[in-house]
Amino acid sequence: MKFPSPVSIATIAEMINAETIGNTALQATGINEINRVEAGDLVFVDHPKYYEKCLKSNATHIIINTKNVELPEGKTLLIVAEPFEAYLKIINFFRPFKKPENALSDSFEAGEGTVIMPNVFIGEHVKIGKHCIIHPGVVLHDYTEIGDHVIIQAGTIIGSDAFYYNTKKNRDVWYKKMASCGNVVIEDDVEIGAGCTIDRGVTSTTRLRRGTKLDNLIHIGHDTIVGKNCLIAAQVVIAGAVTIEDGVVIWGQAAVNKTLTIGENAVILGKTGVVASIAGNKVYWGTPAVEASAKKRELVWIKRIPELWNKVMGE
Repeated sequence: MKFPSPVSIATIAEMINAETIGNTALQATGINEINRVEAGDLVFVDHPKYYEKCLKSNATHIIINTKNVELPEGKTLLIVAEPFEAYLKIINFFRPFKKPENALSDSFEAGEGTVIMPNVFIGEHVKIGKHCIIHPGVVLHDYTEIGDHVIIQAGTIIGSDAFYYNTKKNRDVWYKKMASCGNVVIEDDVEIGAGCTIDRGVTSTTRLRRGTKLDNLIHIGHDTIVGKNCLIAAQVVIAGAVTIEDGVVIWGQAAVNKTLTIGENAVILGKTGVVASIAGNKVYWGTPAVEASAKKRELVWIKRIPELWNKVMGE
């Protein structure tokens, strides 16, 4: 999430009651979680396992719960006892929850020729391009951006909160919700089927690039980027912070694990489980996903096991 305008680190430190190490005259341009962090951003870390990753990330300002780390050049540390609570305080200040007054907010914009059918909910600061069709029962949550010539079928929900939790076993509630302040961007010429759910980014953007087509009943997790001209069939599940490059085809009921990359023009056959990054321009099948030709050869050998067993046993 980018702030409306840059905010001084001194102001942020006062807001979260933090001790600072480094240059407090610097300014923060936004706040992000580690998978999508950019220069100028704030990021938080509260576990030693991730200290180094955050310190070496693109983030300029790190909210952390220890002084016993080396300050990278050009960065600022904000020391607090509970970095996650500090993160929540910043999010709730800049992007507080507001109860909607109407099904269609006064702040949304729609371009020429766009059709919005009955029983649609549109939140605050939503932008819809030209010649779109938004079918009944669609929900477009706050800050969603829709390009031109987009079709969204009935019952689809875009911009719901990320399934993202801070986990600590030393408190009564182990999984504490990480407030979502990102958004969803749907580019031109995208079609989205009925009953799909596309989560907004935790602090960044979930994006479907131009020309991509989604079937019915598909879930796309937070901060995932789907490239241009991808084709995704029904009941596919894609976890958070995945990068799907251009021209990828994913057939029905496949599942894609979090924070991985699918190379361009890859084809993923039905019911495949993608658990690690895979190269483009190949066809994949099985769980874990392997090249389909190798999986088919494997199945041939499996079918021959009884025959081979009988030969070994002399039957």
